[in-house]
Amino acid sequence: MAKYLRTSSISAELENLIKDARKELYIISPYLKLSDQVKELLNDKEREKVDVRIIFGKQELAPTEMAFLEDLKYVRLYFSKNLHAKCYLNENKMIIASMNLYEFSQVNNREMGILIDTEDEEDRKVYEDATKDIESIIHNSEDFSYVKAPQKVLQSEKKYSPKKSAKSKTDFSKSDYKTTKELSQETELSSRKINSILVDKNLMYKKNDDWFATKKGKEFGGIEKEGQYGQFVIWPQEIKMEI
Repeated sequence: MAKYLRTSSISAELENLIKDARKELYIISPYLKLSDQVKELLNDKEREKVDVRIIFGKQELAPTEMAFLEDLKYVRLYFSKNLHAKCYLNENKMIIASMNLYEFSQVNNREMGILIDTEDEEDRKVYEDATKDIESIIHNSEDFSYVKAPQKVLQSEKKYSPKKSAKSKTDFSKSDYKTTKELSQETELSSRKINSILVDKNLMYKKNDDWFATKKGKEFGGIEKEGQYGQFVIWPQEIKMEI
């Protein structure tokens, strides 16, 4: 049965929840400010190779916090602009509470929350329902992750020369086309970063909420498509070399 938590209990149980994560850890909080204690716990999860997903909103991370998270290979960031939920879970337990993560070490605010434990059969259904909603939040969030590690390049890809191909109007009809999200997954750069690179290289531009390929972008094989959320551009797999 779910357990009621007061302010101090939330802090204690949240620390235990992070420490006990062995496979996965989800941190959902609109305001994300990392205390030294949280950074130490995340460093421990990095060493233990625990997959960490952090969903935040309302404001972008401070440069110092982004720099810290950039170096964590097993952390992936997502930005949800309308996020107001506060939820923390590992593979076994979940805390739904009024406390934001930046208040983790604070004792001045009066908070309320509940602890859900999947060892209790009655709690398991609640845990499963909440995780389905979390999957939806992630799916509709912007991947904000940045990975500094250099990517391996296939031998076949090394032969591709973007500038030369653009002039000779390379035939991309047999290429495997990718969305920005798919390119993000393959290059381990965030969708935002990929969009920024393509704009800087004058391959694509944004007007209102729609994306358009420039003349140069179309020479590189960019194709404009209509989707549920407006117009976007798909790219041949060779564009990864330009990124």
